[in-house]
Amino acid sequence: MNERNIIETQPERTDLPLIVIPVIVESMIEPFAANFPLLHDIARIRMHCDFTLDTDTILERTKDAEAVIVIGFHITDDILDAMTVRGHVSCFAFGGTGVASYINLPVARERGIRVCNVVHYGDHAVAEHAFALIMELARQVGRLDAQVRRGDWGGIDGIGLHGKKLGLVGFGGIGRTVARIANGFGMKTLVWNSHVHGIDGLDITLIDDMDEVFAQSDIISLHLPLLDGTAGIITSRQLDRMRPGSMIVNTARAEIIEPGALTRRLQRGDVRAAIDVFDHEPLPMDDPLRSLDNVVLTPHVAWRDDEACVNLTRQVIDAVASGSCDAGVLRCGYNAVL
Repeated sequence: MNERNIIETQPERTDLPLIVIPVIVESMIEPFAANFPLLHDIARIRMHCDFTLDTDTILERTKDAEAVIVIGFHITDDILDAMTVRGHVSCFAFGGTGVASYINLPVARERGIRVCNVVHYGDHAVAEHAFALIMELARQVGRLDAQVRRGDWGGIDGIGLHGKKLGLVGFGGIGRTVARIANGFGMKTLVWNSHVHGIDGLDITLIDDMDEVFAQSDIISLHLPLLDGTAGIITSRQLDRMRPGSMIVNTARAEIIEPGALTRRLQRGDVRAAIDVFDHEPLPMDDPLRSLDNVVLTPHVAWRDDEACVNLTRQVIDAVASGSCDAGVLRCGYNAVL
C-alpha cells in the first residue's frame, strides 16, 4: 500500500484492462487482496483502501476503469452516465445481491453493460443479524445498557420467544437459515413464499395467504429478493393486519414494501420494527424513522461479518477472473445478471 492508500497490481501491464475498486470497508481489504493473484495476466486491479460516498471522488477514482467492483454505494443514473457514456466502464461487479436496487438494470442492458453479483455468500450473516434484531426487539438490550450507564436500575420487561409465531416472508437461503434458528428457540414458524421447493426437514407451516402470515404472527421477518414481481409487494393492507404488540424485521430490501407504508404503520405506535435497509441510503437526517422510539435502525450491515466478507470477495474476483479479455475488453464471468 502506498502513501495514498492504494493497492495496485501489475501497474506496468498497461495492455491489460483496469479494474477499479473505488471504495471499500476495512474488513474486506485483506480478503480482496488475497484473491488478486487470480487476476494475474487477466487484468490490473486498483483498490482504494478507504470508504466514501462522495460522488466526485468515486468518479475521479474510476475515470480510467474498464470494470468497477462496487462495494457499498449506489450506481445512480448520473454515475452510470459518467462511467459508461463519458467513461470506459463496460462491467460492474457488485459485492452483494439485489443489484436492482443499486443500478438501473434496463439502462445497463440497453448499453450492453455487463452486471455481475454474488449469490449465497452471506446467508448465515444476514440470518444471524435478523435474529439479533429480533432479540433486540424482544429483550431491548441496547436500552438496558443505556439505562445502567446512566444509573437507572429499573430494567425493562422482555418478551419471550419460545412458543411465539415467527412469520417468514420469503424462504430462500436466508429465510431457511432463520427458520433453523427459530426452531432452536422453540418458535412456531409460518412461511409465505410464492414457490417453496422442499422444507429441508424444518418444522414450519406453509401459508398461501400473505395477509394471514401478517395477521397470525408475533414477529414478521422479511427475506424476499428485490425483483420486478416483489417490488412493493408488501402494502398497507398487510401491515394493517399486524396485531398490536407485534414486530417486523427487514434485512431484505426496503423496496419490497410500498413506499411510506411501514413508516405510516409505525407512526401509529402499536407495533415495533427493526430495519437494516432503507429507500434512501445513507438514511437522511430528516427521515421520520429517526424520530420514532419503536424502531431499531442499523446501517445496512446485516451482510457484514468475517465469513461473509471472505465468501463475497472470492466470488467477486472469481466472477471477473472467469471472464475473458479480448482486444482489451473485460467481460464479467458467472453470476452475471446482464
